[in-house]
Amino acid sequence: MYDLSLNYMMDRNIRVSSLNHSSVEDESIEIVERKGLGHPDSICDGIAEAVSRSLCQFYLQEFGKILHHNTDEAQLVAGNSIKKFGGGEILKPIEIIVVGRATTTYDGISIPVIDIATKATKNYLRETIPELNVKTGVKLSVKFGEGSGALQNVFGSLGNVPLSNDTSFGVGHAPLSETETIVLNVERELNTNFHTKQPAIGPDVKVMGLRENDKLQLTIAAPLVDRYVDDMHHYQDILHQIDECAHELARKYTEKDLTIFVNTADIYDDPSNVNNLYLTVTGTSAEHGDDGSVGRGNRANGLITPNRPMSMEATSGKNPVNHVGKIYNLFSNDVANKIVDSFPPTRIKDVSIRVLSQISAPIDQPHVADIKVVTDDGNSLSEAEQSQIFDIVNANLDTIHTITDRVVSGELYTF
Repeated sequence: MYDLSLNYMMDRNIRVSSLNHSSVEDESIEIVERKGLGHPDSICDGIAEAVSRSLCQFYLQEFGKILHHNTDEAQLVAGNSIKKFGGGEILKPIEIIVVGRATTTYDGISIPVIDIATKATKNYLRETIPELNVKTGVKLSVKFGEGSGALQNVFGSLGNVPLSNDTSFGVGHAPLSETETIVLNVERELNTNFHTKQPAIGPDVKVMGLRENDKLQLTIAAPLVDRYVDDMHHYQDILHQIDECAHELARKYTEKDLTIFVNTADIYDDPSNVNNLYLTVTGTSAEHGDDGSVGRGNRANGLITPNRPMSMEATSGKNPVNHVGKIYNLFSNDVANKIVDSFPPTRIKDVSIRVLSQISAPIDQPHVADIKVVTDDGNSLSEAEQSQIFDIVNANLDTIHTITDRVVSGELYTF
């Protein structure tokens, strides 16, 4: 197998190679999952990222640079609620614990990291779960310590390039398969446009996709907010609306045999027993029984894809300056899409990227950047095509520091 990177080993260790096996689309079984923004794991990811972003913005405003921090250890302990048609109540608040490391003093100036994190957490919860009363429905605990001296030293740079704070790797792939695209967009549609028309749907929407050859099944778990639901008949009518919405969106991407299941655990034998329905007070299962943790949900591309190479790294909350567990995952997905977009449509069936760092090495000099490509004709890439891909990866490593700005501005998301 021809490896163009051998010609460039003196610069960066970028390896480009072709794979002669089938793409994900050609596999007989494909499984894809997305946990919506209101899922307990996603709540933790979102809080961790919101806190990190707020710290970055404060550090930049006050000191002109981002100081060392990592806030990727948020935990959620489920509360307790009683639900009923027309509106129930929270009996025990959701407990959220935000744990991390942050620079608390700089040049003799004390930094209110606890206040910053508390405000960021509450604002995120209000935006993401509007039915949740943050004052009465949440018990919040924020605990920060200083980072270790060694890690703070690694937070330095070589010239203008930050030094990797860890030996870790990131992965990415493109283009999204048909199933991946549908799963991602169904959840987004239900939590945006559909929610605008039907406020009964809560943000804790989970979509699981199973493709078996040319048959596609979506299993949707969609909590309904009880104060918007009159009775059992109304509840079932809303589920029918969800089914129609998902069908309509999926049909934009596929002609496969399509089956959609919504809230399959529901039992309708007793119309008065709401405990047999996915009915909630706030729109999230975190209110009653489901705990959450950073890093247990979606990967950096917003999906859980067991058919693809994946990193188990918890990207949310890690600092966006030199934590390669975050930067390389975002970078890999970003560059994979740029590679696909640079070729004629359908030429690249699959591209997967793995980027490995070494602690204290400049982040633009990975230990290895491994790019594997499946082409539309199953043949190897030409030398010119390999060179083209090398140049794209190389150029994006030159500007990898821009990942930081895109994270802080909210352009790039980690879940």
